[in-house]
Amino acid sequence: MTAEVLPPSTLPSLPDDPFGTEVLTDPYEFHERLRAAGPVVSLPRYGLYAMGRFDEVKASLQDWQTFVSSRGAGLADFAKEKPWRPPSLLLEADPPDHTVVRTAMNGVIAPRTIRALRERFAGPAEEIADRLVERGTFDAVTDLAEAYPLQVFPDAVGLPDEGRENLLPYGALAFNAFGPDNELRRTALAQAAPVQAWIWASCQREALAPGGFGAQIWEAADRGEITHEQAPMLVRSLITAGVDTTVYGIGNTMYALASHPDQWAQVHAEPTLAKFAFDEALRWESPVQTFFRTTSRDAEVAGTVIPEGSKVLLFLGSANRDPRHWGEDADRLDIRRRAAGHVAFGMGVHQCVGQPVARMEVELVLTALARRIRRIELAGTPVPKLNNTLKGWASVPLRIEPA
Repeated sequence: MTAEVLPPSTLPSLPDDPFGTEVLTDPYEFHERLRAAGPVVSLPRYGLYAMGRFDEVKASLQDWQTFVSSRGAGLADFAKEKPWRPPSLLLEADPPDHTVVRTAMNGVIAPRTIRALRERFAGPAEEIADRLVERGTFDAVTDLAEAYPLQVFPDAVGLPDEGRENLLPYGALAFNAFGPDNELRRTALAQAAPVQAWIWASCQREALAPGGFGAQIWEAADRGEITHEQAPMLVRSLITAGVDTTVYGIGNTMYALASHPDQWAQVHAEPTLAKFAFDEALRWESPVQTFFRTTSRDAEVAGTVIPEGSKVLLFLGSANRDPRHWGEDADRLDIRRRAAGHVAFGMGVHQCVGQPVARMEVELVLTALARRIRRIELAGTPVPKLNNTLKGWASVPLRIEPA
């Protein structure tokens, strides 16, 4: 899966493998070199163009006409090879096709819907906070980041109870599949068949509980806003958008705050800061690190012409720490920073559709914990969870001091 259009020899070039264990585990030193090398850089290992600076990444995400998603948001170019699954109607489509389904989804995940869900999600957030504080030590990933979203979000979608253990493996599969043909991708695809079968069966009308997001998507099909063929694919997209990024987002936020007890102290003193702490944590350690685009025409970026048909790797995590945009302290976690405008959820027409739900979940559970916990610290060495697209943790052991 190597792009056929090779970058010109005059372009700054880095030999690194952005999908290698070293970079996936700790990408920040590589990001620094990527930004320093130039606004557009060649990664010859995969015949790619890459961007790591904020301005160029943001502009490319917003220019869907030039940097298209319909040829794949991963390394594979759908114009040249068959996707591993039917392409996502949201992530791997462009207007006008994308506009139709996105409009329908915006009707399902509307502000009024989020307000109605808030009460349903608040109780479990308070309960899990009580339980964890009583224990004194817990794992931010397995006991919180995975437990809370997997308790509330599948119910909101209306997914069947049986088989929900497939949700996390499916997310790992979907995000690993954006990468090259490496061990992570091969392992994920090798385990895919039963997981995909459950996901697809659960997206059908008869499997979904009345009143949930899934049923509402099917109702949009009944109204003619989308086709009935598109309905299960949009339910599938919602599952992908609503589980893993939230799990990683909560885990990364707790890791960030536990690594900076002074920042936690501020959230404890003022729990309304929880939503700002989440934005800054997303900027500081972005769950979604990379996405690909393909040029639909020759594109000039900062004086470099990227030929039509080129795969371009956008480093969202690097853009979110670019000192050119965020200032010289871009590597520092500061929950009072104006972090809004980061690209952790993407930008432009393809911005994450599940974002409002994720924000509500994290605000509720983080506020509940902030009110109950005076001090939080790492109780052991966090264990990275490697993924071709996502950055997060398999385990973050925490020790807390109750308020």
